[in-house]
Amino acid sequence: MDGLASILLVDDNPKYLADALPMYGYDVTVVTNGIDALKELSKEDKSYDLVLLDVMMPQMNGWDTLKAIRSNKNHKYLPVIMITAVNEDQKIVSGLKIGADDYIVKPFILPNLLARMEAILRRCKWQDENSSKKEVSINANTEIEALTSREKEVLALVAKGATNQDIADKLFVRDVTVKTHLNSIFKKLKVTNRTQAVLLAMQMNLIN
Repeated sequence: MDGLASILLVDDNPKYLADALPMYGYDVTVVTNGIDALKELSKEDKSYDLVLLDVMMPQMNGWDTLKAIRSNKNHKYLPVIMITAVNEDQKIVSGLKIGADDYIVKPFILPNLLARMEAILRRCKWQDENSSKKEVSINANTEIEALTSREKEVLALVAKGATNQDIADKLFVRDVTVKTHLNSIFKKLKVTNRTQAVLLAMQMNLIN
């Protein structure tokens, strides 16, 4: 990235990232709860390139804070990475549907977080330079094979947090058929798991 990226770190236990991120060239502002985060974002003399948002916090949790951020038209496209201690697809997918751009599960390796931050910041820079496009796919330079109507139907149910058995019951098919559809979806979208598939599909407007 050219210049210092401005990061808003929202975490009730911020010391590790607050100390580490400036060493990698980031300008970091720290708040310890969602209410203070919203106040910080409302300041007219300060703008941010990315928000790192912890899920479990006092006063206002990360999901509610994310909803409030996305309800403000000025921050509708502000990149947000959720930091969560819960590695559950359903909750992660719910966060992505609310408007998270990515997530990372605690405990995490710092280079992993840094790589995700850089990827999102690069996409945003590309987006600014190509303002005619409102959203950028995480695989923007890769051709994606079209999904069938049934695959889109399966993916839409995945996005709602449905398990394979839930999907099988809903579509009146066998569990193994659902797995076959998911494998085909992963291959076409060039992803490796359900969460990545949902994130990419939402960014490409393949599902609502």
